[in-house]
Amino acid sequence: MLIDFFFTLKDAKIPVSIKEFLTLLEAMQKNVIDSSMDDFYYLSRLTLVKDEAHYDKFDRAFAQYFKGINGAFDTNSAIPLDWLIKRMERELSEEQKAALEKFGYDKLMDRLNELLKEQKERHEGGSKWIGTGGTSPFGNGGTNPEGVRIGGKGGNRTAVKVWEARAYKDYDSERELGTRNIKVALRRLRKFAREGHEEELALDQTIRATANNAGFLDIKMQPERKNNIKVLMLLDVGGTMDDHIERTEELFSAAKTEFKNMEFFYFHNCVYDYLWKNNRRRNAERFPTWDVLRKYTPDTKVIFVGDATMSPYEILQPGGSVEYNNEEAGAEWLGRFTHAFPKFIWLNPEPEGLWQYRQSIAVIRQLMNNRMFPLTIEGLERAMRMLSK
Repeated sequence: MLIDFFFTLKDAKIPVSIKEFLTLLEAMQKNVIDSSMDDFYYLSRLTLVKDEAHYDKFDRAFAQYFKGINGAFDTNSAIPLDWLIKRMERELSEEQKAALEKFGYDKLMDRLNELLKEQKERHEGGSKWIGTGGTSPFGNGGTNPEGVRIGGKGGNRTAVKVWEARAYKDYDSERELGTRNIKVALRRLRKFAREGHEEELALDQTIRATANNAGFLDIKMQPERKNNIKVLMLLDVGGTMDDHIERTEELFSAAKTEFKNMEFFYFHNCVYDYLWKNNRRRNAERFPTWDVLRKYTPDTKVIFVGDATMSPYEILQPGGSVEYNNEEAGAEWLGRFTHAFPKFIWLNPEPEGLWQYRQSIAVIRQLMNNRMFPLTIEGLERAMRMLSK
């Protein structure tokens, strides 16, 4: 039976190994857990899943295989009664348990199936239909001690079965970025060094010095370890990038937190002969691109952020800028950056599935030596690995 479970996890693209599976079997053989599905769930997740980014995939695969915790509502799925009893014991008060017994679990599920067949639209409030904020036994955000929560966040957490809980869906590596996930991904780009004042306890040195001092405490301090990676971020603003403002702001905020040695500049569509730091004063406060190229050392990591969506003419021809008559093509400037800074990438917030339909994206990818990555968790992790080489 568990062999099929193992292959279900593999089919869900969870990187489980034979060694981890044998560890799970050994733990069960030695009775590490009681004979309950809840305990087996936590034990199998502990032994088989190495990264929290795969927790949501694991939940869905577990639900698919055991038919007990469904990632999506399925009216035909059978729910083991002992599971519901355990959840009821954990979450319901004595009064609520008594109310549930009056109605009966079987009647509750039969009535739910009837309503699913009858109801054709969203409903809010009331006591009959599946909806939100009412007293019906079905839905979310309402109050009924006999309820089955379907979708959304529960208001009173009194539902017998919490459908679509999926507490780790935001950690899924295939989801788009959030600020927390961006920080986790950016941490892959690290190179620590001890700099500054001696303000941190040097534990190993303290132990050694104390031992050499006949057991009398001899405290040693050391500079704090800091990430000394230097990052130059160039961000496209305006035009089609307005559709990606929120995600770009999240990336920028996370990057400023993770990289203490980070500088940034803005450009529009493509890099030309000047950049700016304040978009409102882009015409008054400009920084010559030549100065930026000469200011930073070659070990600086350069990150371009833009959707690369424009006319190819803007990249390949002098005078291609939509704002002024640039003397040199944007491709020339991009080439200077990739030559001056060997470690560079381009992050694109456009969905990767659309790249093939944008001629300008193909041009930028070629100029970037195919170092363009989608602005997703998986894409950002690949980008950080590229910069770390």
